[in-house]
Amino acid sequence: MLIRFQGRDGQFRITVQPQDQLVSILPQIVDKLPKDVDPTSVTISPKPHGAEAHSVVSLKGVTFERLGLSHGAQIFLDYKEQAAATNGHSTSIATDARRLNGAPVPAADDPPIISVPISDTPHHISKPWEVVQQSPLDDRLDKQDGKITRPRDQKMCRHGPKGMCDYCMPLEPYDTKYLDEKKIKHMSFHGYLRKLNQGKNKPETGSSYMPPLSEPFYRVRLDCPSGHKPFPGGICSKCQPSAISLQPQPYRMVDHVEFASPNLINTILDFWRTSGAQRLGFLYGRYEEYPEVPLGTKAVVEAIYEPPQVDETDGVSLNDWENEKEIDEIARLCGMQRVGVIFTDLIDAGAGNGTVICKRHADSYFLASLEVAFASRYQAKFPRPTKWSDTGRFGSNFVTCIISGDQEGQIVVSAYQASNSAVEMIRADIIEPSADPNLMLVQDESEDAALGRVRYIPEVFYRRINEYGANVQEEAKPAFPIEYLFVTLTHGFPTQSNPTFRQANTLAAGFPVENREVIGQSQEPRALAKALGVGTKTGSKLEGEAGDKVSDFHLLCFIHALGILTKDEFAALCRVATTHDNSEKMQLQHTSGWATLITILEQSGERPPKRPSPYAHYDGDGADKHDHLAKRFQFTSLE
Repeated sequence: MLIRFQGRDGQFRITVQPQDQLVSILPQIVDKLPKDVDPTSVTISPKPHGAEAHSVVSLKGVTFERLGLSHGAQIFLDYKEQAAATNGHSTSIATDARRLNGAPVPAADDPPIISVPISDTPHHISKPWEVVQQSPLDDRLDKQDGKITRPRDQKMCRHGPKGMCDYCMPLEPYDTKYLDEKKIKHMSFHGYLRKLNQGKNKPETGSSYMPPLSEPFYRVRLDCPSGHKPFPGGICSKCQPSAISLQPQPYRMVDHVEFASPNLINTILDFWRTSGAQRLGFLYGRYEEYPEVPLGTKAVVEAIYEPPQVDETDGVSLNDWENEKEIDEIARLCGMQRVGVIFTDLIDAGAGNGTVICKRHADSYFLASLEVAFASRYQAKFPRPTKWSDTGRFGSNFVTCIISGDQEGQIVVSAYQASNSAVEMIRADIIEPSADPNLMLVQDESEDAALGRVRYIPEVFYRRINEYGANVQEEAKPAFPIEYLFVTLTHGFPTQSNPTFRQANTLAAGFPVENREVIGQSQEPRALAKALGVGTKTGSKLEGEAGDKVSDFHLLCFIHALGILTKDEFAALCRVATTHDNSEKMQLQHTSGWATLITILEQSGERPPKRPSPYAHYDGDGADKHDHLAKRFQFTSLE
């Protein structure tokens, strides 16, 4: 049969048999690609955007028939160029004395090794409390007492106003009875830290201090001190991970998600209302104290940035985000950081009253296994530095929010975090999502062996209440419930909205959101000129309320992409957008970069419409001439 291959350098065809393995045609594929292509980097995908891509060399034993490919099927290729020589040193791994579970691994098979680089292995720090620099918020919470004060009990307290007894003494921030009374499902991270530290360290005894936190690690340690060769060349009890016993996480790294303005949610919902497709955006804001939970932390969201993506009615595929570091730097200049991600999962009920279908409830699921894996990858990318861990980091403050429908058909927001065990299991590639959103699959070593891959998967167990009411431990293979891998967060809006970006509180349509060309919204100099009011009386002025027109995160990102302002001038613009200081506004207004920007916009932007005559709508007989439109739009573009 004939298979079509499509790459960035063109397309070609290869005749194969259904029983042929994919690896067997790799030389034919490389011959038709540029000469400097690395054969080990060739990947195949059923979709043009590179989704579900797999390396060809990792698909040993997989035939075309097993993939369900028929005559005329099209496969999309991706590849990389070969790197320069590494100073004469070979990058291959010696195959002598390779053993897996005591049995030698044949060198002829040359299996690719799936492992984590040594640099990604967390290293223990001797005195993390002296070296690690954690966030100022964590430093403030460390200094707080955290005790929960209680008033004097009129019935049980027998002492005077200055006395104290068991009925009125302050409670610890992790007190279970108090958390149950306040309906707080999980204790805060710093409350959990106090609980561990109190049981592990006794300062009054003068003993040596030990960090109370330790990150879970489920991977084979490649730097084993026993002296044997790295896995799969050798393995021992010191470098192999222990069995994993899953249990619900009793704490959460962030307790609450606060959106600075309801318009942040309405803006991302407008895309779904216009196109019917789902949408994803990254949350930018800051972390603050949350007094509703003892020693609690909340994430305050000030802006939502929508990266390049392909939106569909049932999901979202992310494209390459080329200016990711630039957007993070702009957020840093505005006093923010990336705090999470939000995406929609909405289906219109078809009733015509704005209601949606309820997909997530107690009888179906709240967070799908695929979404847990997605959240875990981003939490692993943004770890939380702390001086109370022996590795200098523990967990992550990254949150995941979902906009979906409730049982009344109303649109609601839900907030979650993957557990620390889920993050490490995803990082170690122990689990993978399943077709059932309520179940997570455990990887099988036998399947990897059939594909020629060498791995070590530790045993995974979880505890549950059986049909007889007994708490029993069961093996997680091949799948286990998803509720062991995430925690729920609360969310809401402030009583009095006072967002950092003033444009987030306006109901009028502001500067367009990025990457929305698919629905006819694009960021252009004309849109910037209109947002800044170029050509009007206050076009170039920034003092007073006129300076609030630049208080828009999407507008700041577009101005930065133009490259007109210098680094110092753009930093001043970010301060004007966030602090609203009149002295900063005046200094920015008189800079050469701002004057150049206004001049360019005056030349390329739209002219404001002339004031109409009060008699322009009537002819000599007094007839209305509204239906005669004389407007002409020049330099229009659909780009």
